[in-house]
Amino acid sequence: MQLFRMRWTLLFFAATITLDAQTWPLDSTTPLSVVHAKPEVTKYRDRQGLRLLNAASQEFAGSGLAAISESDFEDGTIEVDVAGLPREGAMQAARGFIGIAFRLQDATHYECFYIRPTNGRADDQLRRNHSTQYVGEPDFPWERLRKESPGVYESYTDLAAGEWTKVKIVVSGVRAQLFVNGAEQPCLIVNDLKHGKSRGKIALWVGPDTEGYFANLVVRK
Repeated sequence: MQLFRMRWTLLFFAATITLDAQTWPLDSTTPLSVVHAKPEVTKYRDRQGLRLLNAASQEFAGSGLAAISESDFEDGTIEVDVAGLPREGAMQAARGFIGIAFRLQDATHYECFYIRPTNGRADDQLRRNHSTQYVGEPDFPWERLRKESPGVYESYTDLAAGEWTKVKIVVSGVRAQLFVNGAEQPCLIVNDLKHGKSRGKIALWVGPDTEGYFANLVVRK
């Protein structure tokens, strides 16, 4: 088995390659291509990982991305641990938006699943129903999808702000499924990925006014 196991250093960033998986421990910032975000290696709730702050400004109030420079993804499974919460001084509408972008072509063209941790245990049922979200940027943001197809591209799942949450995304062709916290059944299914059959990079994703943490990224093709 040792013949099939090796260590790869990607721009001083360790990724472990095996026959069926590629693992990034997210313990360095050097292999990341960052847009509108500030990365920092840190320890959060007894777990080593990467802290990512959305770098919102007057000129830009959208999402932040940290793309894995050497990733190349078409079909397969993406697993990662995330923790998201509204950053200090965040606007009232902040939800701790955090997720994974995939098949990323550039900073504005990608597919993405993300969660809204503060919605998961809200007293309002409608907010709970918006706990998870799919978007196909830039033409299919959440506002358009919610308006044109209410309830189709978002769903409820139990979440708590600031707690580590295991996220798994399974992608095949134009179909993708989101699993949360080891559940056997997906909490969100998308049968028509908006960019069709494509490939591209994988990126850590945070929304407006979010303080996000990522650890243990594993990709299986």
